[in-house]
Amino acid sequence: MRKIYSVLVAAVLLSSCAKNLDEYNIDQKKATVVPAATLFTAAQKSFADVLTSPSVNTNVFRFYVQQWTTTEYLDEPRYNLLSRTLPQAFWSAIYKDVLSDLQEAKKVINADPLLNADVKANELAQIGVMEVLAWSTLVNTFGNIPYSQSLDIANVQPKYDDAATIYSDLLVRLDAALAGFKTSAAGFGTADLLYSAKAAPIASWIKFGNALKLRLGLIIADKDPAKAKTVIEAAATNVFADATDNARFPYTLSTPNNNPISTAANKALTTRTDYIAAQALVDKMNTLADPRRPGFFTTVGGAYIGGYYGFSNSYSNFSTMSAKISAFDFEALLMDYPETEFGLAEAGRRGYTVPGTPEQHYNNAVTASIIYWGGTAAQAAAYLAQPAVAFTTASANYKESIGIQKWIALYNRGYESWTEWRRLDFPKLLPPSAATAPAGQSVPDGLSIPVRLIYPINEQTLNGAKRAEAAAAIGGDVVTTKLFWDVN
Repeated sequence: MRKIYSVLVAAVLLSSCAKNLDEYNIDQKKATVVPAATLFTAAQKSFADVLTSPSVNTNVFRFYVQQWTTTEYLDEPRYNLLSRTLPQAFWSAIYKDVLSDLQEAKKVINADPLLNADVKANELAQIGVMEVLAWSTLVNTFGNIPYSQSLDIANVQPKYDDAATIYSDLLVRLDAALAGFKTSAAGFGTADLLYSAKAAPIASWIKFGNALKLRLGLIIADKDPAKAKTVIEAAATNVFADATDNARFPYTLSTPNNNPISTAANKALTTRTDYIAAQALVDKMNTLADPRRPGFFTTVGGAYIGGYYGFSNSYSNFSTMSAKISAFDFEALLMDYPETEFGLAEAGRRGYTVPGTPEQHYNNAVTASIIYWGGTAAQAAAYLAQPAVAFTTASANYKESIGIQKWIALYNRGYESWTEWRRLDFPKLLPPSAATAPAGQSVPDGLSIPVRLIYPINEQTLNGAKRAEAAAAIGGDVVTTKLFWDVN
């Protein structure tokens, strides 16, 4: 009887610990809610990965600006967007792996009643800056996109918003994020892989946000000079001050958190020989005896030799990326000091009120780029002394002098280089053609370097009517349709 009683008491006690039998099926070692910090880290990595990857299935922008070309597979440097699902991959990576994670992180933070108010403000502001960065990337790639009705699982056919309207809203959102920072409080801490190692990470985020504001202002400068002036002048006094402010994503020596380029090009991970330096960039740097060449490229017989752009090339005959770039732990730059200095040089040249002179900022940008890639201040001074480089003599057109040097400085950042090339219209790049073909090779006629990506094929089937409206609104879903800010 005592044994039966003991069993009954134990059963009652056990049953009282669970509200219902379903609780017995909960695995206490597997989280059912993802912490906001984890989502924020994942979004940062996903964004860095999609802009850094050399995969022809995701990122072909180094080809478009002729930093690289291929040895064998020619679809990508010949602008074929239909043989692979490249637009879909780029679109999905940012919507699904970046923006969705950031949106979910906001929900988790806002639902936490115990989180310190100032820490919450900083975390939401950090998310806000990352969101504006991601959204602007989508707009700068496709034009009109799903925005106001996007990221809603209940609406699988969201409308496409006007790109210029989105840009205006992004500037409002960026200002709100900047106003939300509390410099005396913490933010995401070590979950922030961009700035957590800094002594004052929130101050660094404020500079990053203002540097992004400068970038966005310049992008609309030809379309809306008055708004650009207001935006840029508000940001100019608190952007990056030196290379220590760079928004850098730190890859590691271990997979899968290694530099994505190493996966495709480092001999320790692959035997592929797909990518080589393109002739246009190498020839320009050779002409200028550019001291960044050892940081950029390998040599062939002691010389830097660029491959034929858009044609078959023998890997062993041409320079490829340097060991620095294909290293497991080579960092990804989301924004850097040279970019902001070139931006301030351009803003000053446009007549906007910014600290310093255009020439000072231009020289700072070139010098910082050379030092980042392993050169010295003395080499930078000698380089800048060349009439073909010096700000006052390189060109009477500031877009040309800045555009060419920014193209070089943005090496390995193909996406941003592509945006700047479209915006500044320099350097003058040519698509593959019969005139540039090596002996025995041919190329289709009429190729044009894309100025936007086409909408993903999936959108035609899953959201066909809204996609058709968007295509008509921007002037056609083709690679030659210029975006709203690309007016020259």
